[in-house]
Amino acid sequence: MMRRTATLLLAGLLCGVPGAVPAWSQEQKPTPGDAKLVPLELKLPRPAFKGTPTNVPPGTNLEPPRKGPRPPLMVPPGVKNVSQGKPVTCSDRDPIIGSPKLITDGDREAKEGSYVEFGPGKQWVQIDLKEKYAIHAIVVWHFHMSARVYHDVVVQVADDADFIENVRTVFNNDHDNSSGLGLGSDKEYWETYEGKLIDAKGAVARYVRLYSKGNTADDQNHYTEVEVYGVPAQ
Repeated sequence: MMRRTATLLLAGLLCGVPGAVPAWSQEQKPTPGDAKLVPLELKLPRPAFKGTPTNVPPGTNLEPPRKGPRPPLMVPPGVKNVSQGKPVTCSDRDPIIGSPKLITDGDREAKEGSYVEFGPGKQWVQIDLKEKYAIHAIVVWHFHMSARVYHDVVVQVADDADFIENVRTVFNNDHDNSSGLGLGSDKEYWETYEGKLIDAKGAVARYVRLYSKGNTADDQNHYTEVEVYGVPAQ
């Protein structure tokens, strides 16, 4: 009888029977790597407007409102911004306002002279990191002087400048594939001073390309700053 009781107790511990002491699940069990992760430190610009927009533009697929501060992204120690000062190319070679170099100049503030404006339609900007990095995060500020939503935001990484070799999509909110880069499952979002923080999950690449296709305020495409956080690839 005692042996049978002990066997049932052990089964309860392993299988999570109600009333028994719960067993560690695969998600709950801490791993040695988890202890080495640290919060990604970001320097944010000053907020340019107050409050939360209430009028949802027609046809948008917005992410739900968030309560409280943005949760930190956990990354390995040593991760840093590896895109500052790196060369930028773009699909629109004659920007309406500004220069592509503003995208990696370290200025995230919402002010005149700190952003570049490109023409309407699908446009992209591309950063050459000059070497391969394990990319853990990408932060993009399109334009945060006023509340707006940018459409068909797609972020990809690749090994070559032509985006042919080892192309991977790390973010895509084009929910109807109108830009022809694949059907995206990510949500559209309001632009704020926080920028959009994208988890790149350690993808190893040299080039980062970001697409957009107009916004809810006008048909143009804007970039204030893009930051790529990573460590040199082994």
